[in-house]
Formats: sequence, structure tokens, C-alpha cells
Amino acid sequence: MSGRILLLNHMPGERQDRAHKMLQARGFETVWCSPALGDSLPDPAGDGYQAVVVYGGSQSANDEGPQKAYIPEEIDWIRRWVAAEKPYLGFCLGAQLLARSQGAAVGPHPHGLMEIGFVQVENSSGEQFLPEGLQVYHWHKEGFGLPERGELLLRGRTFPQQAFRLSPKIYGLQFHPEVTVEQMGLWMSEAGHMLSAPGAHGPARQLRDAARHNAPLGQWLEDFLDRWLVAGGLRGAAPEERLRAAQ
Repeated sequence: MSGRILLLNHMPGERQDRAHKMLQARGFETVWCSPALGDSLPDPAGDGYQAVVVYGGSQSANDEGPQKAYIPEEIDWIRRWVAAEKPYLGFCLGAQLLARSQGAAVGPHPHGLMEIGFVQVENSSGEQFLPEGLQVYHWHKEGFGLPERGELLLRGRTFPQQAFRLSPKIYGLQFHPEVTVEQMGLWMSEAGHMLSAPGAHGPARQLRDAARHNAPLGQWLEDFLDRWLVAGGLRGAAPEERLRAAQ
């Protein structure tokens, strides 16, 4: 094993996504944790985990009160994790929680729009963070402001802030590169009522766009995870080693 990576989940059960499988293929032990279900978060200053991936969920980064007390607690935990300069990767809600931990606002679109489906975004820094023409998958109704020390990497039309980093090992992505077509179908089945909202794409369009963009988005995630891990001082199995292990 190359180390342990914490997977912070906000929904019941383990997610059948491709990000944690990619990390396992690189030799990392992955451990699921869900404060929403009563799991305790590890000490951010401890050495039990070398990195964390924070997933999305139906919650809001603005939730509080007795039933959602774990959200402000999680934001404080993320603040301390980031202060320790440990690798962090947030998808959707995970990016919003990261933004909130750094003092940025999170909230709905001013005109009530959602972003559900594959959407075109644009590189906004000097680097080509995402290949031109590749659309990314979304399922959210809130967006985040850019933290004061954040570098904006991707910009969108409906929700302007689409990806940012605080350092080469701390990223927040508004979109879902980890989602498989199978998980898309599950979301459309379980939360189909949201697909009639303004800004949401229907099932037929989502599946049509997935046929074009989902596999390239998965390949982008493969390459991105390698860069993220190296920046965090973590070494996973090389592509040829992963190929041999799979045979």
C-alpha cells in the first residue's frame, strides 16, 4: 500500500464512483467516513491519513442546527486540514465546503437556476486545466465564491466559479468527474423530480452527452489524480504497474 486516503461521504452507503477505484488501483488504502451518519472525523494533525477526498451530497454548506450540526463541524475540520497543508480534493459539495472553510460565500443562483447535466466550462488561468471542448458533469443548485487566496482554474456561464486551488495539492471542483454513467442513472432515478427545474438537462440529453464526454472526463481524472498525488508527495503505482496488477 502507498498510504491511506480518507473518503468523506455525505450520503448513505459507499459510492460506486471511479475516483476511489482509481486511488485503489494506485495502491492506496481508501477508508469511507460519513459524519452525516455519525462517523467521527480523524485528527487533521494526525498521520493516519495522507489525503482526503470530499464528495458531494444533498446538503448545503450553509446548513446548521441540531440535525445538521456536522456541517459546521466539518467546515472547521476542513479548515484545520488545509492549515496542515495536507492534500485535499473536493467534488461539488466538497468544493463548496472548502470554499466556506476559507471564508468564501456559498449560495443558490440569483435567478434560481440549477446546473444538472454536462456543461461547457472554460479555462481561466494560464494553463490548460481542462481540454478544450470537454464538457463536465454537474448536479447542484448552489455555487461558491472564490476564496481570497484561491486561484480560479475554470469558469462557467451559469455558475462562474467551477474549479479552484489553494495550492498544487488543495483543489475544489464544482463538477463531478468521478461519476460513472451507472451512477448518473441512479441519481436520475432517485432525484428525477429535480430534472424539471430550470437549468437541468433531461435524462435523454444527459445520456446522449455522456456517450461523448463521460469517458474522456474519466481519462482526465486519471491524469489529474496523478498530478495531485505527486504534488502532495504521494506516490501511487505507475500506469504499467496498474496494468500488470489488473491482468
